[in-house]
Amino acid sequence: MSPATPLPPIASPATTYVIALGSNRRGRHGAPEREIAAALTALGDVVARSLTVASAPLGPSNRRYANAVALIETPEDPAALLVRLKQIERRFGRRAGRRWGSRVIDLDIILWSGGAWTSPGLVVPHVAYRTRGFVLAPLAGLVPAWRDPRTGRTIRQLAQLVDRRRPRD
Repeated sequence: MSPATPLPPIASPATTYVIALGSNRRGRHGAPEREIAAALTALGDVVARSLTVASAPLGPSNRRYANAVALIETPEDPAALLVRLKQIERRFGRRAGRRWGSRVIDLDIILWSGGAWTSPGLVVPHVAYRTRGFVLAPLAGLVPAWRDPRTGRTIRQLAQLVDRRRPRD
């Protein structure tokens, strides 16, 4: 290579993210399960995904949710990925509105292989995921040994803690 020949760009190393997907309203792709499938396609770079599970709504919504988690690989930092997730949500018809209301799609960054991240409008790991069985149960099937960077517990341990909090029949 001569000194005038530019070097090829250095590719940023890809990092892994856990993305939670939720839907409890029909959209242009159909029922909530179809919205999740379409959102996975829109995300791209999906390495693995969980099965879609049904869960009760949080807050005032009365519609059950379809939920899934996915592992994606991307060179984006968490802030850049959040911008992309919000763009996908808007393309799917998500509108700003009541917290906990029904939605066509909800995409949240749950974990990042880079550890913890805090910036305006974004905290990774997701602040509430440790208490959400509809995230932890599917996630435990994908990456049971992944450790929460704040508590040091594995996903399997966190899922067992949430399961224990439920009253037993």
